[in-house]
Amino acid sequence: MTTAERAEGTGLRSGWTTGACATAATTAAYTALLTGEFPDPVTIDLPKDRHPSFALATEHLGDGAASAGVVKDAGDDPDVTHGALVRARVTHGEPGSGVTFRAGEGVGTVTKPGLPLDVGEPAINPVPRRFIREHVAAVAARHGGSGDVVVEISVENGAELARRTWNPRLGILGGLSILGTTGVVVPYSCTAWIDSIRRGIDVARAAGYEHVAGCTGSTSEQTVQRLHGLPEDALLDMGDFAGAVLKYLRRHPVPRLTVAGGIGKLAKLADGHLDLHSGRSQVSLESLAARVRAAGGAADLVAGVRAANTALDALRQCQAAGLPLGDLVAAGARETALEVLRGAPVAVDVVVIDRAGTVVGQA
Repeated sequence: MTTAERAEGTGLRSGWTTGACATAATTAAYTALLTGEFPDPVTIDLPKDRHPSFALATEHLGDGAASAGVVKDAGDDPDVTHGALVRARVTHGEPGSGVTFRAGEGVGTVTKPGLPLDVGEPAINPVPRRFIREHVAAVAARHGGSGDVVVEISVENGAELARRTWNPRLGILGGLSILGTTGVVVPYSCTAWIDSIRRGIDVARAAGYEHVAGCTGSTSEQTVQRLHGLPEDALLDMGDFAGAVLKYLRRHPVPRLTVAGGIGKLAKLADGHLDLHSGRSQVSLESLAARVRAAGGAADLVAGVRAANTALDALRQCQAAGLPLGDLVAAGARETALEVLRGAPVAVDVVVIDRAGTVVGQA
C-alpha cells in the first residue's frame, strides 16, 4: 500500500479507512472484470486531492466474477481493523440496476432503525457507498462497462473483530461496518468513537427510549444498569467523550440522561472539562479542596484533600470525615452538563462510583 501520510503536528502516521480499502478493492476487481487484468497497485481518488495507491493482497478472476483484497493500514491509530483483509467481489448486475451492495462474510447487517441505513441493508455506510459508486462509474467510463454491478464487501475475521466494537449494541449483526467520511484515519482522533456515540443516541431515539446513560467505562455501566434497569442499547459507551454525548443530545434530545463514572473523571467534568482523557485534562485537587471548604469541611480536611495523591484518596479522606465529596462532585458535574445542554429538554442526573462500582455520590 502507499506510504501513509504523517498527521499534521503529531509525527504519527495517518492510515486508510475500511471504506477507502473497500473502494480500492472494488476498483481493482471491476477493472479486472472488464479487462481481464488487475491494476496493482490500484489508485483511488479521495477528498482533499488525495490519491493513495494500494497493493493487492488477493486477486481472483473467473466464472463471471472478480475479487480483490486489500490489507488495511490504520497508520499509528489503535484501530481494531488494522491489518484486516478487506475484499470486494464484483459481478455484473441487471441492466439499469446501478451498484447493488451486499454484505459478505465479516460485514454486518443493519437490524435496528436509527442508523443512516435502512434495516436489512449491509453495513456499508453512505460515504463509502458514494466512493464506490463514483469509482465504478469511472472504471466503466474508461473500459466500456455499463456500471451495473453487484459489489459484495467482506472482511476477514470481521465477525470476531466486531465484538470489540459498538456494532452489536447498535444492532449491526454479523460483522463490521465499512466506515469513513474522508478515507483517512487520523491517529488518535477518536472520530470513530464519537461517531459511535452519536449513532448510539440515534438508535436509542428511534427505539423510543426516554432514558439513556453516558458511562465512562464498564464498571459505571454495570452500576447504572443495576440502578435503572436500562436496556443495553440505551447505554452509551461515553468513555472520555462527555462533550460528545452532551453536544449531540443538545441537538437530538432524549428526556433523561444519566452520567456515570469514577470520582476522578467526573471531578474533571465538574471543573468544566468535556474531554476526560488523562492526557488532555487533569484532576484539580485544589478545586476539590475548594468544594470541601465551601461545604464546611475542617481546615485539616481541606489541607488533606489538597495534598491527596488522587481524587479517590481525597474521597476516602472525606468519607472518613463524614463529608459527601462524591455528592459535591456529582452536583458540579451535573451543573456542567446542564450548561452544555443549554436548556435542551434533557433531565440530568449524575452517579459517581468508586473502583468497585459502589455509588459514592449522586446529584
